[in-house]
Amino acid sequence: MQLWEVMTGEGKVRGVKEDGYTVFKGIPYARPPVGEYRFRPPAPPFVREGVLEADHFRDAAFQEAPEEGTFYEKEFNRDDRFRVGTSEDCLYLNIWTPAESEEDNLPVAFWIHGGGFSHGNGSEMEFDGREYCRRNVILVSIQYRLGVFGFLAHPWLCGENERGVSGNYGILDQIAALRWVVGNIRAFGGDPENITVFGQSAGSISVQTLISTELTENWIKKAIFQSAGGYDTGLNLAVPAREAMETGVKFAARCHASSVRELRSLPPQVLLRNQEEMAAESDGLSLIFMPNIDGYVLEDGYMELASHGKIKDIPYMAGCTRNDIFVTEEMLAAGDRGQLYRGCGEWCLLLERLGRAPAYIYYFTRQLPGDDAGAFHSSELWYMFGTLDRCWRPMTEADHELSSRMLDCWTNFIKYGNPNGKDLGQWETYTKENPYVQILDLR
Repeated sequence: MQLWEVMTGEGKVRGVKEDGYTVFKGIPYARPPVGEYRFRPPAPPFVREGVLEADHFRDAAFQEAPEEGTFYEKEFNRDDRFRVGTSEDCLYLNIWTPAESEEDNLPVAFWIHGGGFSHGNGSEMEFDGREYCRRNVILVSIQYRLGVFGFLAHPWLCGENERGVSGNYGILDQIAALRWVVGNIRAFGGDPENITVFGQSAGSISVQTLISTELTENWIKKAIFQSAGGYDTGLNLAVPAREAMETGVKFAARCHASSVRELRSLPPQVLLRNQEEMAAESDGLSLIFMPNIDGYVLEDGYMELASHGKIKDIPYMAGCTRNDIFVTEEMLAAGDRGQLYRGCGEWCLLLERLGRAPAYIYYFTRQLPGDDAGAFHSSELWYMFGTLDRCWRPMTEADHELSSRMLDCWTNFIKYGNPNGKDLGQWETYTKENPYVQILDLR
């Protein structure tokens, strides 16, 4: 087994060379958020002596295990080879790089997983960086705190914070991971001046958060929204701080905690159980803990910030799937592609009104083989990561060809801000005069 050692700001890490690339798994980008660090912003990682063996994925954020036999458990969690444990000690990232030295200066793709801000991890079986490396792009995937651990807001927590805010720890984790990448990716052969942030579902909401906050400075050069981000999509979710704290007060009460100290002393299993029970009592709504408008991470709601141009002036790509959230066959039959689809177009038109560069839109319509789920929410992940061989579905040669085309488009955008590559091609931008949408399906 060949190894590659890289020096980071905290010490050396040793990755494993694969066929044409090196993968570094489980690099800490912040201190473990346990004990006194629970419900606090992420702290800088410890400086290490010796070499960190970055040869295995680390635990996912603490969360409820997917229920066996459910749709997404079968789709993305059925293979024991890709399963990891869960822990509050979860602030790690993974890097796939084709570089041979830090002089290569390659573009960087920064991936944020979805899961409703309560589930998911950065090493799910559908994620992999091999195909990105084959196209000379470095892929970084991250983990961040979820649920109550990542988004609990409470007056007690505001009282101990120097800015008087609370919650949004999961977003602050993402910002810390991005800061780490900016400061260290050159050692892995990456270009810190060419970072694209992309994500799907809650990961896409996270991307919209990162391009809407001043805390990310000028680190993000391009962004991709997949099935969430945009304008008035129905998933532009950020609650007022007051509402987030009301939820937090109710949560602390049901945990019988009378102080921050007691909340921090409770076993994580107790917090998770109360979170799941509280979600079940809210008509099954799992998004009881999510980003809040705290005046620090988010100065206002997503649509308000976008309307006033308080978003990064960078190239954007956005899209959704045919059978995505909020979409029924009856709607499709009536010519209605749903709120997520409309929200992507509205985002493009907003950029046009702001005088910004026009954006690209995709619409993934491949009806996946094996059942009647169609082009369901998350279905494009198999294709844009090139991991069809891991999927249980009877994929065809045409599916692999579609995956290759999508990988070319995604990595072209990451390199150049244009899914066609350096030159103009068939995928046009979406404007009022030319509302072009790229259909992604079998030829």
